[in-house]
Amino acid sequence: MSGGDWAGMGWDWADHEGIRARLDAGADPEAWSGGRPLHTAALRGSPEVVAEIAGRVADVDALEEGRTALWEAVESRRVEHARALVAAGADPWLPQLGGWSPGRLALAGPTPDLFERPEGEAGLTEAERLAAEEAAQLVGALGEFYYDGMGVACVAGIDADEAVRRLEGGEVEAEFLEDLLDAPYDFEMDESLLIVGVTTVLGGCVVVQPWGYGPQMPGVMKRLTVGTRGYGVYANPKSGNQGCIVRDGVVEGWDLHPGGGTDVGQTSEEVLMGYLYSLKPMAYACAWAGLRPADAQAFTGRPDRWVKLPDRDYWEE
Repeated sequence: MSGGDWAGMGWDWADHEGIRARLDAGADPEAWSGGRPLHTAALRGSPEVVAEIAGRVADVDALEEGRTALWEAVESRRVEHARALVAAGADPWLPQLGGWSPGRLALAGPTPDLFERPEGEAGLTEAERLAAEEAAQLVGALGEFYYDGMGVACVAGIDADEAVRRLEGGEVEAEFLEDLLDAPYDFEMDESLLIVGVTTVLGGCVVVQPWGYGPQMPGVMKRLTVGTRGYGVYANPKSGNQGCIVRDGVVEGWDLHPGGGTDVGQTSEEVLMGYLYSLKPMAYACAWAGLRPADAQAFTGRPDRWVKLPDRDYWEE
């Protein structure tokens, strides 16, 4: 560790003694190369570090990218960090992204009683309360599963058979399918991307490919969404989760970040969705499309049907 600065400081902000020593030596509690120290500690530190830095800043409610350190603690579900910030004077009811405050956002999460709501302070609307309940059920139903490298299309209002009809999917030879499932990356991409699994769930269907982005290709999504809507996800192992919105065969959004949390410029509804499905890209896609799978089988189990797509350019058609 150097003297009074943050030189060499990485993303581990849990060492209270080390960080206090840096601050005592002159490290700026207001800024470091990765952003505001208090915001970073709220995300990656310990409650002790949060309290230490909060006691040294000029404004515990200073904003970074439109949000306070308390917002970061609430969104990341770090309850003790949030309590340390409130003890240091942070305001839970300060409006921020999409008009939401950290306190009102917490009402939609797993700890709705985290803050005492002052008289006259608005709670959740009925629609927001229902969205929070549905999110808790959906996230719980899907649970945790490995999705890195997986491609998915969540489509409203059609079942697996209709999805196959729209895609003009054909049968997959059993021996080929067995070999592909056993070692998908041994096959040429042009071949493996044409094989998808399709499963009917409550509200629509899920098209899945555990090894690639096939379901999210524009030509696939456009065919699936005629007269309806769908949300596609590719969990890119190199660059993170990539999402798209397609409605009635028209791409309305591309290079989106499902499960990426809240962000500046989002609407009130988008902020709530970002919070409820933070780090849950597949649940986010289901929720956007109005799907309510009872469990994760559509993503992790044997689909209702494996099909082979016709050989065509799905990036152009």
